[in-house]
Amino acid sequence: MEKTTIRKNILNKLNKLDNKVHNDLSHHIHRKVIVDEKVMDAQIIGITVSSFPEVDTWNLIQELWKLGKRVAVPKCEPKTRGMTFYEINSFDQLEVVYMKLKEPIPSQTRRIERGQIDVLIVPGVVFNNKGYRIGFGGGYYDRFLSEYNGVTISLAFDIQIENEIPVEQFDLPVQYILTETQRIQCLKVE
Repeated sequence: MEKTTIRKNILNKLNKLDNKVHNDLSHHIHRKVIVDEKVMDAQIIGITVSSFPEVDTWNLIQELWKLGKRVAVPKCEPKTRGMTFYEINSFDQLEVVYMKLKEPIPSQTRRIERGQIDVLIVPGVVFNNKGYRIGFGGGYYDRFLSEYNGVTISLAFDIQIENEIPVEQFDLPVQYILTETQRIQCLKVE
């Protein structure tokens, strides 16, 4: 099956999730994130600001702030398909950009270099147990991951895990996937 078909099928399932179920499952995933050893050891966490039907990150970001973590969110550069991360201390430092995404306002935030991010929470629509993912189709994270050496974690609902997905030459796997019921170690990490 092609990536676009698999993406569409999973997004259809996700969009059918009841709001309460979505919130409850997201909460279970948050509980796993905030006690994860890699997250606990991190100072700066890179994370996107979610949009439904993704695993909620709004409440997770607040939890990370309470733990004293620094939170950096990406600003996409559509012309180059690159991303630059900026540290936010408040949701007031976000603006709505193309495709209704929430991104940092550079003039109100501090730029964080790729090498400063200890843990990068990588979004996606579909994942396999080896850490490969089908994203939203822009290729932003694949480009960023090609030069990122920190810890990579994805958050997903169990219904987003598939046994087999197409893997292309430039696809890069994440190291861990946290779902409401499991912590999948995808790659050996030193």
